Amino acid sequence: MLGNYIGTVRRNHALEHATVTLLLSKLGPDIRLVGRATGDGFLLFGDVPTAALRECVTDALARLKKGEGYWAVTPLCGTNLVSAGVLASLSTMAVIRGAERSGKKDRLPNVLLAGVIGVTVAQPLGRLLQKHITTSADLGDTEIIDIEARSASVHKVRTLRRPAAA
Repeated sequence: MLGNYIGTVRRNHALEHATVTLLLSKLGPDIRLVGRATGDGFLLFGDVPTAALRECVTDALARLKKGEGYWAVTPLCGTNLVSAGVLASLSTMAVIRGAERSGKKDRLPNVLLAGVIGVTVAQPLGRLLQKHITTSADLGDTEIIDIEARSASVHKVRTLRRPAAA
């Protein structure tokens, strides 16, 4: 049960990413969007015309179903921020602890370098985490069942997974 839910959220997360990327392409890079995948679709926060959202989410689903899985991974994902924060924190803590044990007093340059290295390593790591853990581009059995404008700046895209009959 939990595995099915997680798989559904991962697929909706992929659809959200593809939709946001297409919306940014259509409406311009200055638009501010935030998405949140859920078990029954995703929420989209931002001033987006419902018609544009409908067009982009339909196109996104079609592209993912055609096997264009690269739409599921984006540099704008929160997974990238989390991996950068965790790696930068762990690397700087390791340098601080090492400096405390060795008695070094001038550790700021090493701490800064460790943080920069952590953030740099996090970039490809974030993409890998998205591809293999936080999203799934396998939307072959997913369909869009509703797009609801909850306000001028909040939409709910509802999806449903209809597995093929055995």
